[in-house]
Amino acid sequence: MSQWFMVTLVGKDQIGIVYKITMALYQVGCHLGETSMLRLGGNFTIMMMVRCTGQEQTLESLLAPLAKELQLHIHIDAIEGQLHQHQEPTVRISIHGADRAGIVAQVTQVLAQVGLNILNLESDVGGDTNNPFYVMHLEGTTTVDLPTIEVALQNLLNSQPDLKVTVQLIETVMM
Repeated sequence: MSQWFMVTLVGKDQIGIVYKITMALYQVGCHLGETSMLRLGGNFTIMMMVRCTGQEQTLESLLAPLAKELQLHIHIDAIEGQLHQHQEPTVRISIHGADRAGIVAQVTQVLAQVGLNILNLESDVGGDTNNPFYVMHLEGTTTVDLPTIEVALQNLLNSQPDLKVTVQLIETVMM
């Protein structure tokens, strides 16, 4: 009987991580569902939904030697697959401003209070050590209109005037 697992691997970025991990899974008959793989500050992380036969320990014993070879930390959890239930974002929000602690927490608190479900969030720090700036882009779903989101964010903007926020509707094409 096959089961779904969430496999997370994190470590220093290097050529061949994706190839070696996915090939090992393929060679033993595992199937991938949704995946997210990205580089963050010289590190690489993979999150994969993996369906295979056996228990968590079976998957761990397959990937642990490879993770050790690649100097990756590994974490595996049994999950429900829930494929083909992908939510399309309806709102995109971009925030730019001077870098400081708390931007993500403050913005996401406001958005949670108006019922925005964050589906994707990416952020980066630009500039240099003397003049850093923060950029955050997020997408989500909501049942409230754009003016409601903008009004909720306005209080935050009033207390932090260096932040610039753009809120826009994402037009989705239904097939």
